[in-house]
Amino acid sequence: MTQDQISAIRWFHSIDLGNGVITPGIFDTAAQLPRFHIPEDLTGKTVLDIGAWDGFYSFEAERRGAKRVLATDSFSWSGQGWGSKQGFELARKILHSKVEDLNIDVMDLSPEKVGMFDVVLFLGVLYHLKHPMLALEKVFSVTKELLILDTHVDLLGSKRPAIAFYPGSEVNRDETNWSGPNPAAVLAMLKTAGFNRAKIVSPPSYVHTFPWRLVHALRQRFAEHELFWESLQQGRIAVHAWR
Repeated sequence: MTQDQISAIRWFHSIDLGNGVITPGIFDTAAQLPRFHIPEDLTGKTVLDIGAWDGFYSFEAERRGAKRVLATDSFSWSGQGWGSKQGFELARKILHSKVEDLNIDVMDLSPEKVGMFDVVLFLGVLYHLKHPMLALEKVFSVTKELLILDTHVDLLGSKRPAIAFYPGSEVNRDETNWSGPNPAAVLAMLKTAGFNRAKIVSPPSYVHTFPWRLVHALRQRFAEHELFWESLQQGRIAVHAWR
């Protein structure tokens, strides 16, 4: 492993490669990990990581004992965004990982193409899709037991299931962000897709109350230059859904 190899890659995930070396990802994956409540012990489980990118969560599932992990991606690995597959491939090599990989879009997932998995990770992908409901149906078809979903949410002031649509770069100045469902919509969509039960596991109950949203919106306004009133209605949730 050379520092030149690591430095040559534009990393999204921060991955501990051992010997004190951590990839310079712009996303602090280790800090976010507790939000998802991924089972500590995955011994004997099969895991599918949809939208794996640099593979942090794939490698973490393997570290927790999963007997098989399949990392999938399409948009990032094909270079359509600003990322690539180089980070995943280098990290897998350095970690001596047995994580498998498949370049496939979420809309092409099916039991016939990838099989079914005990645990499916669908982290940070839903709001980037033009057809989120169809995507959840595809995800349901390959989930044997548990889906762990993380997504951006909007319209937090509404208790009715609703989705905000972003035709441009309204969120984080990123044109790949297409929609922001509110928490009620996320739960309703999961049940409509076929899951028997769905539960928000993060954030804690005090988050998304008005005082928290106010602080969040002020931070977004001054740190990220986001529009205040829009940020006031936005947040992020992690959900577990059981087949």
